[in-house]
Amino acid sequence: MTLQLTIPSMACSACADTIAKAVTALDPVAKVQANPKTKQVSVETQVSEGAIKQAIAAAGYPVS
Repeated sequence: MTLQLTIPSMACSACADTIAKAVTALDPVAKVQANPKTKQVSVETQVSEGAIKQAIAAAGYPVS
């Protein structure tokens, strides 16, 4: 499944990398595309949306 998430506190490519690492720690085969300009993250994963949001929030980037 593909999730479209908004991360208001994502400001730069380093933020995007941190978010991608948080997701791939949970699902190593997940495909993550993060755009700091639009604050949008697309995650293709088989893990639940709640678990993905929790992992991103634990990395310091709450999902709105």
